[in-house]
Amino acid sequence: MSKRRQPDNPQAPVVQKVRLRYAKRGPLRFISHRDFARAFERALRRAEVPMAYSQGFSPHPKISYASAAPTGVASEAEYLELGLQTLADPAELAKRLDEVLSPGIDVVEAVTALPGTSLADRIDASHWRIDLPGLALAEVEAAVTAFLAAETVEVERLMKQGMRKLDARQPVVSATVSQVSEVDPAPCVIIELVVRHVTPSVRPDDVLSGLRVLAGLEPPVPPRALRLAQGALTEQGRISDPLDADREAIAGERGAETVSA
Repeated sequence: MSKRRQPDNPQAPVVQKVRLRYAKRGPLRFISHRDFARAFERALRRAEVPMAYSQGFSPHPKISYASAAPTGVASEAEYLELGLQTLADPAELAKRLDEVLSPGIDVVEAVTALPGTSLADRIDASHWRIDLPGLALAEVEAAVTAFLAAETVEVERLMKQGMRKLDARQPVVSATVSQVSEVDPAPCVIIELVVRHVTPSVRPDDVLSGLRVLAGLEPPVPPRALRLAQGALTEQGRISDPLDADREAIAGERGAETVSA
């Protein structure tokens, strides 16, 4: 039996990596990650981004995604990395992409990646906001206090392999409760969470399941979840932007050029 011959189509190497921060807003939060990936590849072609491609019989554009938000959840802090075969201005690339993407998938920022670094290594936690219209502040505060006092909070989630139990408490670094009046006609209770990334991931709906298990908390209307940030967890329990080091490297290069000039 003859071996399958590799195609004679060597691809151009990656000469630049660009990291994007983008947002999922409005109805586009219901798009699945697979559908987003297909739409994004079409946008790359329409924007004429000089993508580098993988080798083989079916070359694919070199895109690395980092910790995509669950389907149905809005986010202001989604990240991906592009491998380019020619140099490009990140700001111009971001502008062209934003023009061809559907409203609701919005490119917020693009920076050249610091060589020898990994985007995934800079992301190990998320900052979430959960809006709970129709609930009393005291009721939510009591439920969150019980949640934080518990050592473990076991919940179930339907996954591809079937129902699976997971601990919704262990990855939660902090949880705070507040109330605002500008979100809805009636006051809305807000829970803000900082959650470590674990496997399987613990999502906002898992925490809400834990609040229901522990304290019988049942929102009268569907809650709304929003990822505000994701990145590295600091010693103070905050989230650092994964693009900070790239920005600092660019600023340092520009400063050195100014001095030499």
